[in-house]
Amino acid sequence: AREQYAQRGANAVVSMSMNGEGTQEWARLTGENIGKCIAIVLDGYVYSAPRVNTKIDKGSSEISGDFTIQEAKDLANVLNSGKVPAPAKIIQDTVVGPSLGQESINAGMLSFLIAFILVLLYMGLFYKTAGWMSDIALLTNVFLLMGVLVSFGAVLTLPGIAGIVLTMGMAVDANVIIYERIKEELRGGKGLSLAIKDGFSKAYSAIIDGNLTTIITGIVLFIFGNGPVQGFATTLIIGIITSFFSAVFITRLLIEWIVAKWGNISFSRKWSENFLTNTHFDFIRVRKVAYTVAVALLALSCISFVARGLNLGAEFTGGRAYVIRFDKPVSAEEVRQNLGQVFAQHADADASAISFEVKQYGNENQMRIVTQYRYDDTSDEATAEVEQIIYDAMKSLYSYDISFEQFRNTQTDVNGILTADKIGPSIAKDMTWNAIYSVLFSLIAIGLYITFRFKRWQWASGATIALAVNALFIIGLFSMLYGFVPFNLEVNQAFIAAILTIIGYAINDTVVVFDRIREYLGMYPKRNLKENVNNAINSTLSRTINTSGTTLVTLLAIFFFGGETIRGFIFALTVGVIVGTVATIFIATPIAYDLMSKRAKLDKEA
Repeated sequence: AREQYAQRGANAVVSMSMNGEGTQEWARLTGENIGKCIAIVLDGYVYSAPRVNTKIDKGSSEISGDFTIQEAKDLANVLNSGKVPAPAKIIQDTVVGPSLGQESINAGMLSFLIAFILVLLYMGLFYKTAGWMSDIALLTNVFLLMGVLVSFGAVLTLPGIAGIVLTMGMAVDANVIIYERIKEELRGGKGLSLAIKDGFSKAYSAIIDGNLTTIITGIVLFIFGNGPVQGFATTLIIGIITSFFSAVFITRLLIEWIVAKWGNISFSRKWSENFLTNTHFDFIRVRKVAYTVAVALLALSCISFVARGLNLGAEFTGGRAYVIRFDKPVSAEEVRQNLGQVFAQHADADASAISFEVKQYGNENQMRIVTQYRYDDTSDEATAEVEQIIYDAMKSLYSYDISFEQFRNTQTDVNGILTADKIGPSIAKDMTWNAIYSVLFSLIAIGLYITFRFKRWQWASGATIALAVNALFIIGLFSMLYGFVPFNLEVNQAFIAAILTIIGYAINDTVVVFDRIREYLGMYPKRNLKENVNNAINSTLSRTINTSGTTLVTLLAIFFFGGETIRGFIFALTVGVIVGTVATIFIATPIAYDLMSKRAKLDKEA
């Protein structure tokens, strides 16, 4: 469509040209509506409704009326805007640096390397020769996982890294389950070859159930989630598959090869041989105390959530964004430290002052700063205050004395603020609700699988209640502690990934314990339920402590050496692993026990 003057008269008209398909449709449409009006509508607004004078079968049309040339141009623009497909032109192309900053990335890689080495040493020191074999399998798993991610073209984000951390923990967990089973068979008097065979066979059930429940979680999150949730689900699913292959097949090949070549292999050292094998703690007896503590913690979390709320990140609330140019290259870490010191002075007046983001923007002398400070106040006074704070933080990074007026003058293409924008939340409501729905659906799917696999709904009830308690407590803890700890506890995309990781880890731990209880119920049907449950928990304590220990070693190394930007994220994971392990023993299992006991009592009365 284009505007032009009519061949006769001084009025402007709009001419339209159709392609082949449009010509046929337009001929049918105009032929059926002679004398009627055809509306031109864009985004629900009628811009014009010209009357059809005759059938138009040549593909060329003209809209006439009492138009000025500007009105004709506007109508032509509407017609061109509404045609399909709409044209897209790049009007700006800018290179954005990583939000973590190169120094933080280096620190993160160093922390992952330290954590990985500590896990390798832990397994080797605790399980001796067999532990070193599991280390080889774990290294193989890393290469497999990275190779699959590269072949898929997956983008590695912070939630994706969380998925990798979880799969590393679960890969070690599979080996721990197998080795503890083999040690049990050896203590029972079986020969080495038979003990290895039976140990692997009896460990398969717990490993498969744990991995399947976690894969179900990943599939549900991938289908119903989006953005960071899908990134987490992708690495989680791939990592579970590669870790299962490495832990079960590669480890077994290595162990059987050593036995065939040397006739012997060690699964423990003297000090670790009988680690937690003779415990007889009555976990069921203290369940009411555990329930009371859990309810009290949840009550505190709810009170804090109502009274203080959460420290929502800019993705949820919006804020102000500034692109700042310096007269020399600067690092994101320098900018972040200076901002942290200045914004900390305003934290008493506004807790969101301590929440900000720094990215390299284009060249090394340009940074993009996003802050939530007074995000809900759009007045010029609030904007001037934010710019004054940023100026106070940034002026020392210039090699000359830059004045506040020079710094905030966006009209000149020199150093200082290049652009200043008020931004809206990037995580839309539908994305937030999709994340919530995905978590709820994953809990339902896990519950259904556990009900199907263990033949009793009581197991599923105990597991899902414990997962919910764990997740709610972490959310409440972030509400209670933000502003009181020396690192940022911001609820952002990384926090969503942390909650998902905690759910995946906790359900794996719960399923392993449930699997042993189910086994004991079949082996010792004459023992009462309480005895079987207590014995099952005690017999899996070594596995629980070792798996939690290797995961915590990983997380603590990342927490202390991984840099400031991911410290809050790792804090959530660390607390979640501890609480999830405790909740499995003191909440999930006792709830299942109480429900089964009540059901048995009702059946007996009936």
